[in-house]
Amino acid sequence: MTSKTNAVDFLVRRENLGECRSAPANIGPETELATGQLLLEVDAFAFTANNITYAVVGDMMGYWNFFPAPDGWGRIPVWGFANVVRSKHDEVSEGERVWGYFPMSTYLLVQADRVKPGSFTDVTAHRQALPPIYNDYSRTAADPQYDAGTEDRQMLLRPLFATAFLLDDFLDDNDFFGVESIVLSSASSKTSFALASLLSCRSEGRPQVVGLTSPGNIAFVKGLGCYDEVLTYDQVSSLDGSRPVVSVDMAGNTDVLEALHTHFGERMKHSAQVGLTHWEKTDSGRKLPGVAPTFFFAPAQIQKRLADWGGDEVTRRLAEAWHAFLTASEGWLSIQHGHGPDAVEAVYRATHEGRAKPNEGHILSLRPGA
Repeated sequence: MTSKTNAVDFLVRRENLGECRSAPANIGPETELATGQLLLEVDAFAFTANNITYAVVGDMMGYWNFFPAPDGWGRIPVWGFANVVRSKHDEVSEGERVWGYFPMSTYLLVQADRVKPGSFTDVTAHRQALPPIYNDYSRTAADPQYDAGTEDRQMLLRPLFATAFLLDDFLDDNDFFGVESIVLSSASSKTSFALASLLSCRSEGRPQVVGLTSPGNIAFVKGLGCYDEVLTYDQVSSLDGSRPVVSVDMAGNTDVLEALHTHFGERMKHSAQVGLTHWEKTDSGRKLPGVAPTFFFAPAQIQKRLADWGGDEVTRRLAEAWHAFLTASEGWLSIQHGHGPDAVEAVYRATHEGRAKPNEGHILSLRPGA
């Protein structure tokens, strides 16, 4: 059915994320295509702590189901760009470049449907029960968020920014729960920075934005310029506990979250769980004081806004905010490139083990370097 030449999957052990390997893939250059199918060659993708979150909650949130792997193994989803190398769909041409959700693999076979000038949807059977936002692929030639000169930063920031945009909208939609402060953990993470940037750009009367980070990242986070106050995790007790707050937890460090809940008590009006940058310090079974933490699921908020505003207006608002953020993010991110399975494994291990630097962004490809 297929030639495995140059076709590679990067696999991680689902029950032990520290175990990983590269293996020959079942989808490759000679894979036979049925009517309506496209063979996409994954050109490049970003890898961040967000992808580790996909793996940690893979079973709970269904992330392992997008790209099946051999029993006991998983292919972590990533965001990036691919090229259509073969097409059996009359409305999609070979050579087109697309943006979207891919496995850590060299190739992806999709069943294209609902084809529009700027997008198509993968309707492969096993993906139909999964959130639609992850099954849509943008055709860059007609994508209002695409800029050929900023592909690297798009891969690193665009999916994280989309989550931040929806978080900002969710908080605004709930009148910020009537609070005076919003506390963001893992303040050096790209999603936290994006959310803080959106919140800080709001008009007067907005809640104060407080960032929590590790001592080694204090200078970096303060230098971002979008937090009203930056503290280390052990300084939670110095916050004014008499003021109502919302917690947006990107870290997943249960000890820190418990300290926040204990310090604010009933004045904690909402506790949103978003990321797991400190996944190894997560204790999901621990009951916390006060309001129960709620996992923020971005696809649910975008489905609400699609119903409220319509697809065109969602696209317009997101594109407008994205381009403003892209300009604001210039200068603080050092981009590193890696090619081939060894480079992918090195970045995966560094990110999984918490050794990745907040001011670095990694763009990877399983294809050999030029």
